[in-house]
Amino acid sequence: MISYVDDFALTVASLSYRGNIRRLQELFERLERKASRLGVSFSVAKTELIHWRTPSQRHSPKCVAPIQIKGELFYPGNSVRWLGYWFTPALDPAAHYSRRLALAQGAFVLIRRLSPPGAGLPPYLCHRLATSLVAPILLYGADLFTPSVGTTTRLDTFWRKVQRWTTNCFSATPTGILSVESCLPPVSLLITHRQRLAALRVVCSPPSLNPATARLHPSFPSLSTHRAPDSSRAITRGLSSVYLPLHWKTPRPVPPIRNHLPVDAVAHRTIPFTLGLSRMPMITSHLVCPTPILPPQSLMDNTCSALKKRVREKLLEEWASLFPTPGYYLHPPALNPRPFMGLGKFVAGRIHQMRAGKSYLAAHPTWRFPTPRPPAPTAAWSLKPSSTPSYPAPRDNTADRASSTALLMSVPMPHSGHPSHC
Repeated sequence: MISYVDDFALTVASLSYRGNIRRLQELFERLERKASRLGVSFSVAKTELIHWRTPSQRHSPKCVAPIQIKGELFYPGNSVRWLGYWFTPALDPAAHYSRRLALAQGAFVLIRRLSPPGAGLPPYLCHRLATSLVAPILLYGADLFTPSVGTTTRLDTFWRKVQRWTTNCFSATPTGILSVESCLPPVSLLITHRQRLAALRVVCSPPSLNPATARLHPSFPSLSTHRAPDSSRAITRGLSSVYLPLHWKTPRPVPPIRNHLPVDAVAHRTIPFTLGLSRMPMITSHLVCPTPILPPQSLMDNTCSALKKRVREKLLEEWASLFPTPGYYLHPPALNPRPFMGLGKFVAGRIHQMRAGKSYLAAHPTWRFPTPRPPAPTAAWSLKPSSTPSYPAPRDNTADRASSTALLMSVPMPHSGHPSHC
């Protein structure tokens, strides 16, 4: 049984689905008797039932047998929602991210009215809304679910709309430049970043308070040796080498013939950031009974901050290597907004466009890479025997539209019918 405040989840396993249903009924009756003694009741109408399916059972007929609780029948569903996570019988993350994408699109439709193209909120506030409102809605559950390639593509398509709204850049802007200009990393990097931060929270939590930390491998370098007695690691000892889970320190092979246990996969993500540490720090250690072996809390807090900084630096490093920008764009990736993003939407948007090289003002130089403006074309007058002014041949100025005004202004008008030289 797993519970969070007033949400309870009962999971059982047996050799048949009907056996699972009987065990669930017995557990609910036992739980209801304990709750009645405490004056607590359950809302039976909100009960949901789902049958998990292993990879070998995905092609077998589905079980449609219902469960009866207090005279009401509940049939198994194709998905259930618990704590904002959507679970399917095959644990496919596509159903979860499809709902998160729909919610994020609905929120974006509302906030984009605050900053239409060229007006409204400055890009700095648009960046704040994207990171504090849209991203948490879109990536909720990313610490547990890793989307497939197709799902990631759908999320990236929507995320580029948010980046374009933040910077006021054109659709022709390269995607690599667009993400750097908006200071919003691609979705795939954000998901990996959130999973690493979630892994740090798990391995740095006290095992006596966090049930996931209490199920880490005994060899994990934690300050506490406490481990849960029901971690069920003993059932994997008799498996063959093909089905035996990987050790938490062993890298995952390619192709993934063998995998880690879920909690070992979490611990494996922290290996690149624990170099130089003999033990992982423990956050909220003041909630645990004090022991003389624990270092000072201030030292452990500083260590946790240093680990988060390493994760942040790893994000920037992968951003620059996996999503390179064209050669003419030399601005490095950054997570904090640029200084000019505090200007108005129109002015800041023009600066974004000029930095990206996709602007109507392409001939204007920037303060970082000043380039001389092309010289304005000159024109001269010549006299013929008939005293008729002769204009020079027309020049094809379609390649440099910025000089068209200079061309017209460089031709002087004759005074009193007599031509004059410039």
